[in-house]
Parts: sequence; structure tokens; C-alpha cells
Amino acid sequence: MVFLSVVLVPILRREPFASQKTLLFLAMARRFRVVVWGIIAVLLFTGPLLLHQRGIPIADPSKWPTILVVKLGLVTILLLLTLAHDLIIGPRVGRIVQLPTESRTRFDHALVLWSRWVARFSLLLALAVLFAAVMLART
Repeated sequence: MVFLSVVLVPILRREPFASQKTLLFLAMARRFRVVVWGIIAVLLFTGPLLLHQRGIPIADPSKWPTILVVKLGLVTILLLLTLAHDLIIGPRVGRIVQLPTESRTRFDHALVLWSRWVARFSLLLALAVLFAAVMLART
């Protein structure tokens, strides 16, 4: 997420890449999506193992530390947002940016703008999950 925002987008705004900006960004985003879902699968598999190793009963939420509940809530929101972005918003925006600007509807323009904010909000959520993980490790 940080790579796309901090490295890729500024490079794509430069003149040699400006004409192919949309195609390059879509190709990178598709490749990045595969990596992200692979990482998510690893985290979903190792999370319960680490909880078990720390002696936190997985099957009894009443004994979970509060920070774990917060972290799992943030992870759930992040997963739902990522699913919505990858399965609904992203593909739709990909089709919209192929259209000439003048033939896009108001909703199309709003969705393209909103998709950027979804990605930024996902980054903030991911940082919040990381912070909660650090807090959990220190308890």
C-alpha cells in the first residue's frame, strides 16, 4: 500500500509514463493484489497459532485481552474493505478509467475519487492493526 502511494504514483505522474499511467497502475495493482492476499492468508493461518502459543484460549472470547478484541475488529474491517476494493470497486474503476472522461457519469467520477480514499483508509487501518499487534505483544 505504501509502495503504490509513495513510490509508484509519483513516478507515473512523470512525463515519460504519463500516457501509460492507467495501464501501468492497473498492472501493478493486479500483481500487488496477489501478494496482498497471499500475505493475508499467512496471517490468518499463523494468528491463531500464535494465540495458542501465548496461552490465549482461542475458543473462549471472554478470556481474550481487550486489545485482541480491538485488533480482531480492525482486521475484520480491513478484510471487508479489501474484499470490497478488490472485487467490486477496483474492477469497476478499472472499467471506468478506460472510458473517455467526457462520457463518464457523475457517479463514475465519484467512484474513481472514492477508490483512492478507500485505499488510503485501508493503509490507516493496516497501521492501526500493526499498533494493536505491538500492544498485544507487550501484554
